[in-house]
Amino acid sequence: MAVHKVQLHPDGPTMSQLVYGLWRLVKLPSAKVKPDFVAERIDACLDAGITAFDSADVYGGYEGEAAFGAGLEEWGGDRDSIQIISKCGISQVSRARPENRVKHYNSSKNHIVASVEQTLRDLRTDYIDLLLIHRPDPLMNADETASALSGLCVTGKVRHVGVSNFTPAQFDLLQSRLDRPLVTNQIGFSAMHCDALFDGTLVHCQRLGIAPMVWSPLGGGELFEGDDLQTTKLRNTIAMVSDQMERITTAQTALSWVLTHPSRPVVVIGTSRLDRIKAYAAVGHLRLERQQWFWILEAATGEPVP
Repeated sequence: MAVHKVQLHPDGPTMSQLVYGLWRLVKLPSAKVKPDFVAERIDACLDAGITAFDSADVYGGYEGEAAFGAGLEEWGGDRDSIQIISKCGISQVSRARPENRVKHYNSSKNHIVASVEQTLRDLRTDYIDLLLIHRPDPLMNADETASALSGLCVTGKVRHVGVSNFTPAQFDLLQSRLDRPLVTNQIGFSAMHCDALFDGTLVHCQRLGIAPMVWSPLGGGELFEGDDLQTTKLRNTIAMVSDQMERITTAQTALSWVLTHPSRPVVVIGTSRLDRIKAYAAVGHLRLERQQWFWILEAATGEPVP
């Protein structure tokens, strides 16, 4: 079945419920990330119904977006048939940014605008479908950040804006200064890391009618590699539920656990393997039964619900 489409916000974009994340792709050896290699993965995503691609200016030591841009050019398809998400605001110590002496966050207007201009050049595109502030900046001047985001939208260089890893209060502060909606909050959420269920983040998204975007929905690989007692129990519980669901894989079940949440999560998958792209896309129509979901929650937290 096709991957579902989700409208992130009533006034926001509609995109595939699975998003292809580029972080792992651009961490591969540079000799492997050739334009034809990237183009092949773009085609595989589109064949599977995945139309959105998640990037950030810092990926690959500030070289990842150029690699993806070269792949886009090699692909040569209709730009309007896909959605590109990019993030800015993290300033890493890197040979590509010799002015950075310490890792820090920068949500100033000059930094945001300069980052977007560089991203557009690297991606070889005229616009970004969705721009996210990558991390909360403790020195954020909300008026200045909002001015930068609004200005980029007015010029057409950015079509929609959002945030990543923001608390509800941080989200509300920036939204209070904006003349357009923040259409999503990209957060870490998985059966391995389920704080968003309890710290108000997913409640906040659901209250505002915003679909959260979820990074690391499989726990960054910990779910399959961890050997501590609780991770092993969680993995075994997910395997039990997988057997109940006509023997789908544990990875597919773990994705379904995230997708079952009523906030309508959009999940970012990260893999360079073509078979996994197809397998993850097949999860789009799967939802766990309530008791199956709570079995996994109990194993995730290590205790039954009160």
